[in-house]
Amino acid sequence: MKGLFKFLKWFTIIVVLLLLALWITGNTHLIKGVSLTYLRGKTGPTIDDYTHFKNNPVQASATPQLWPVASTYNKTPLKAEDEAYHQQLQSVAYLVIKDGSIAHESYWDGYNDSSLTNSFSAAKSIVSVLIGCALQDGLIKDINEPAATYLPTYKDVLGDKITIRNLLTMSSGINFDESYGDPFGMMAKAYYGSNIPDLVKEYRPETEAGKQFNYLGGNTLLLGFIVEKVTGKKLAQYATEKLWQPMGAKNTALWTSDNETGSERSYCCFYSNVRDFARIGKLYLDSGRWNGKQIVPQQYVLESTRPAGDIMDGNAPLSVYGYQWWCYDNNGEHIFYARGIKGQYIIVRPEKNIIIVRLGRQRDEEKQNGTPLDVPRWIAMSDYLQ
Repeated sequence: MKGLFKFLKWFTIIVVLLLLALWITGNTHLIKGVSLTYLRGKTGPTIDDYTHFKNNPVQASATPQLWPVASTYNKTPLKAEDEAYHQQLQSVAYLVIKDGSIAHESYWDGYNDSSLTNSFSAAKSIVSVLIGCALQDGLIKDINEPAATYLPTYKDVLGDKITIRNLLTMSSGINFDESYGDPFGMMAKAYYGSNIPDLVKEYRPETEAGKQFNYLGGNTLLLGFIVEKVTGKKLAQYATEKLWQPMGAKNTALWTSDNETGSERSYCCFYSNVRDFARIGKLYLDSGRWNGKQIVPQQYVLESTRPAGDIMDGNAPLSVYGYQWWCYDNNGEHIFYARGIKGQYIIVRPEKNIIIVRLGRQRDEEKQNGTPLDVPRWIAMSDYLQ
């Protein structure tokens, strides 16, 4: 019995010292991170994590605008090799909308048209849409203005020359880190931590803005703060008023937030379903209009969904990214899309009048010219399922 008491005594001392060390070093996020991953047999974030976090609701419309269903709905089955590909990458939903009507939808693993799943970085595109809404509302005058004009409390982070456009195109030159495998890195602290605004204040400009593309989620966090500042509202509330309710979303979405300030994790973590995610694609397919009403400026939509070629990506002009939207050349067909790290996609094919939404637990990590190799597969499937 004495041995047990001695063990418990030293175990308690070690735990207290460990917690104290985490607090002193600013790494208390590891407590939640470990409890939600390794202690549950997981190695990182999942598509269902919203149940473990505080969520800000993006309220559904009181009068949902349901998607029409095409006469050819689900009449063409997935090819066997494509079904196997979905299974391999653990798809949970795949949707094809052609000419404004649902042509095909498939679900796996118990998911359906109302199931919430994490957007991961596809949320970055939604933040870009909200910047466009603020432009339309006259709350932001020009994206070429210095971002510090709107965020004076972040002057040390932004300096004098970083513009809103620099943040949109991931060319701010701020020394954010993006290592998803580093438990002490910014992304881990933003995902599992409790005070996102203070976290961002730790970083500084390192290279000249507007020169080099460097994909870093900290840029999107700053864009989210700008939306909060100019609207006086949380992102979820503004998204409710400008997107979810005007577009007739059927289900309330969730945007996870930190614990102390209620600030959304704007670089990720917008939870919705496959049909409501498709509304974002339709809004941009229609040049920022919904039912004839301009919600986002048409010119902003055009610029957002074309490569920002005045910025360099290594030694070549940027060819795969606009304003928080990815771009893809499909043998001459211009396609733009939102994408998340686990294979969350809202893909828009303007020339074909097609919207594709794919949600799942994995994507193909191999890339060609900056595009994950599963992207052309999802596009190719829509060709015969439309």
